[in-house]
Amino acid sequence: MSKDNTKNTNSTSKVPGSTRDQAIDRFKKLQQKEISVDILFEAIISKDTTALSKGITLIESTQQNHIQKAQQLIEKCLPYANNSIRIGITGVPGVGKSTFIEALGNILIEKGKKVAVLAVDPSSTVSHGSILGDKTRMESLVRCKEAFIRPSPSGNSLGGVAQKTRESIILCEAAGYDVIIIETVGVGQSETAVHSMVDFFLLLKLAGAGDELQGIKRGIIEMADAIVINKADGDNLKRAREAKNQFRKALHLYPLAENSWSPEVLTCSALESKGIEDIWALIQKYITITYENGFFEENRRKQNKFWLLQTIEEQLKSSFYNHPKVKAQLSSQIEAVQKHQITPFAAARHLLELSKKT
Repeated sequence: MSKDNTKNTNSTSKVPGSTRDQAIDRFKKLQQKEISVDILFEAIISKDTTALSKGITLIESTQQNHIQKAQQLIEKCLPYANNSIRIGITGVPGVGKSTFIEALGNILIEKGKKVAVLAVDPSSTVSHGSILGDKTRMESLVRCKEAFIRPSPSGNSLGGVAQKTRESIILCEAAGYDVIIIETVGVGQSETAVHSMVDFFLLLKLAGAGDELQGIKRGIIEMADAIVINKADGDNLKRAREAKNQFRKALHLYPLAENSWSPEVLTCSALESKGIEDIWALIQKYITITYENGFFEENRRKQNKFWLLQTIEEQLKSSFYNHPKVKAQLSSQIEAVQKHQITPFAAARHLLELSKKT
């Protein structure tokens, strides 16, 4: 790990310039056809953003033949991964996450970084349309060739999106992005899912919005490695400083985390790009401390274990509900439970027994 806490020796440097150009050319010629995993992989590690987008689309697909190809692609990219800083950012809607991410991303690009933004984007349960539209909000960042922005509509399955997002991180790292920012919508269980795939978890808050006391909820505070009061500008500057003091006092109520890091509270104005440098310096400080005390690697090992077990649970659930005998009797068993003809536990046992039969 270099002094600025990202690896300068990127795995993609193994691809010679001429070979990289040839890989991208092969990919472009075959864009309209069924592209092989090998060609897609070569284009990704050659830093072709179109190939990266296509690879993530493959990962997100639920078609059976795509799932197999996606797994092959991930396995090929894995040796080129794990060379970035992964940052999770959360906060309630309206706190300014997109503006903040754009300001942070622009500063990182000025420092020579390549930045990927993966947004866990909520979808309408009625139309299934995406409602965030981060690409339209981050107007300056999206135009930078060193930036890659990819929203992932969650639909009705947050767990599934979280899994796809984590796999997308691997592809982004293989494509040479050394800072990966994961944005969560800031409601429901999305914070827990994102926290389990990042190195640094940042909570954005607003001053004077009536949610200062809400921020002291134990769960979110325990996950946060830093709290940032955004929109600390103009008439809101005084309120932001007061909120900063409130959160600092609240943090003293919590014991020191296992990573020996005491979360800090900062203020910033993402709109005016004030305080963003200090936040990046804090993230670097955290990475240095946790890397030196061994927590950085240990945390990633724990996350890998978590996602192994999580994936097993997801696969078992999927296999159960897709079993033809279960699908045939699930509705009737639900109806019997609702009519008090059978207990939920007896119905569950019956369906589980069916799922074991071929």
